[in-house]
Amino acid sequence: MPIYVPSSICRPPAASLISSPPLLKAGRGQWLGGCRFAAGKKRKCFSSCSVATNNDVGSEVEFPRDYFELLQQAKEATEVALRDGKQLLEIEFPTAGLESVPGDGEGGIEMTESMQLIRGFCDRLITPEKAARTRVFFPEANEVDFARRSAFEGTTLKLDYLTKPSFFEDFGFVTKIKMIERVKPEDEVFLVAYPYFNVNEMLVVEELYKEAVLNTGRKLIIFNGELDRIRSGYYPQFFYPKLAALSKTFLPKMETVYYIHNFKGLKGGTLFRSYPGPWKVLRRIGNKYMSLHQQEEMPSLKEVALNILPSA
Repeated sequence: MPIYVPSSICRPPAASLISSPPLLKAGRGQWLGGCRFAAGKKRKCFSSCSVATNNDVGSEVEFPRDYFELLQQAKEATEVALRDGKQLLEIEFPTAGLESVPGDGEGGIEMTESMQLIRGFCDRLITPEKAARTRVFFPEANEVDFARRSAFEGTTLKLDYLTKPSFFEDFGFVTKIKMIERVKPEDEVFLVAYPYFNVNEMLVVEELYKEAVLNTGRKLIIFNGELDRIRSGYYPQFFYPKLAALSKTFLPKMETVYYIHNFKGLKGGTLFRSYPGPWKVLRRIGNKYMSLHQQEEMPSLKEVALNILPSA
């Protein structure tokens, strides 16, 4: 069936999109009006393109021009990683616009946009015969209900949740869910949607990996989990010891297969990767993205902002 997509996604050729109904409300993060849908206005589509992985520094990089191209690139990068036997994958990019930075969009709207984009990604990556063996985890149960009434209406994908709100939800308490009990024997792929609103969510993702993915043939994909918060020490170890420990115990096992992070300012730019290519630091010049620097390992955001971009 047709799916709802954000307005920033280019219409694929011969696609049949429908205008959106009034945005529904759900509990977490205030699902308020403001999610942008494609409705009525036709846009020119660009053909999908793969990101070149052998460009030298100083050359042009095929950066996605819209979310339609982005989802195609992310899908192709994920397929290559899966063929290479990667089991724990990360996809991360801004949802308030391809040139946006964290904080540009309102939290609830960004999550809604991510939901639309996840559906588009699943439709590209997951074949119909594998849909019933793919489980999509949303952070909370009420988001599963919202997804079934909106972006994931009519899907055969299995929708599930990581945490369940408790009586003390306003104080940050949630009911712990045993992840092994959520998993079914036929499950092959887990996709976890934006597990960053509550600090417990990523701990539950680690539990899912340990109990249901590790030492199996299953795959786990984390979609827009804002893992840079953990990598950068945003959560002080003194107050969040378990979460901070993930940067040493869990994140090193992860392959970041598709990634975009923008830096604003006079010396701004973009940190970009599409597996299996190297990490690239880009700068937009006119309507082109030029490579300023590349390396095999992911640089820290601090290194890019303070060292690489200012010296380029």
